[in-house]
Amino acid sequence: MFGACKKPITLDVTPKLCYPELVLFAHRHYKSSKLGGFSIFFSKQDVERSSKYLGVPIFSYCELQKVTNNFDPSKELGEGGFGTVYRGKLGDGREVAVKRLYERNCKRMEQFVNEIKILTRLRHRNLVTLYGCSSRNSSSLLLVYEYIPNGTLADHLHGERAKHKSLTWPIRINIAIQTANALAYLHASDIIHRDVKTANILLDHNFAVKVADFGLSRLFPIDVTHVSTMPQGTPGYFDPEYYESYKLTDRSDVYSFGVVLAELISSMPAVDMDRDSHEINLANYAMNRILASTYDALVDPSLGFGTDTEVTRMTTSVAELAFRCLQPRKDMRPTMFDVLETLLEIQGGHGMKDEIGFTKCPLSPDTEEILLKTKFPTLPNSVTDKWICGTSTSCNSV
Repeated sequence: MFGACKKPITLDVTPKLCYPELVLFAHRHYKSSKLGGFSIFFSKQDVERSSKYLGVPIFSYCELQKVTNNFDPSKELGEGGFGTVYRGKLGDGREVAVKRLYERNCKRMEQFVNEIKILTRLRHRNLVTLYGCSSRNSSSLLLVYEYIPNGTLADHLHGERAKHKSLTWPIRINIAIQTANALAYLHASDIIHRDVKTANILLDHNFAVKVADFGLSRLFPIDVTHVSTMPQGTPGYFDPEYYESYKLTDRSDVYSFGVVLAELISSMPAVDMDRDSHEINLANYAMNRILASTYDALVDPSLGFGTDTEVTRMTTSVAELAFRCLQPRKDMRPTMFDVLETLLEIQGGHGMKDEIGFTKCPLSPDTEEILLKTKFPTLPNSVTDKWICGTSTSCNSV
């Protein structure tokens, strides 16, 4: 059915053909290694002889070709900027999502290695789990993840699943908290996600969050502060200061998360060409409505805004938090830890949650420990107050 697998084509990768960013990545994180050049990725001991690559299990191309029915279009879960994702089922019964990168070149190899390196160092219940990958010698670069069955947040807000109207306000505030939980954990682990958006927030059947897609993510070592990187990300979620200065920081994720918050309260897409030209981006639309205090023009009325006092309080507070996240200057934005703490306070509602039936979202033990060790700046009560945020951390790659 699938045909015989052809002999794998070995990619001849040498430092002179690769992007300086990958060389710098290798230098930073393997300083103690005695191996030279790209031997940290492709050692003399061929990875085909090993059951693991960079610490994760290796799947053969033929096996993944079989479980996806030869990458049948009917098994497609979605497409991203770097590859197509297919649903499959392994021999041991695990359902998986197999991401097939579009091309075999040095840039794709960098993203392939980068995503493996990021995910193998992280353990958090709100981050997607990487099960394994293909060999570097396979016909395609493939990454194998746990399958998350309930689609993306984007699909539930704006796509085919939106017609079911399953995202009530209690579910949405939990999604916001769990996503902030995951991003705070990433930042505490010296990682910037770099592509925070509703399409990268996966949901299970209980609407628990799994943040995905770490191909653009970056480590930001404390000894690196002012090396620039070409802006990458998704239109509508772009940090404007990063776009102008080419300097990526943890506050870039905060800006993108502000757009996600605006989507959660409005049910509007991040980019809509049918809106006025200066409000095509939801960030601009939301900022204008919040500054004018016309929350009724921003918040989705189906959530209970204006009819439910507690929903009105919470959505208004989340809108003001989004306003802080969407500040054009990074130093005016809160940290991700500030955002998480504020969301928890909004959800808590002065001890009212038990009376109205809102369930407080539990934190990951990792994040709880981080929060206990972190000193939080105090955020203002309204968007018109002044606030002081801690210094952002810069991430810089060539």
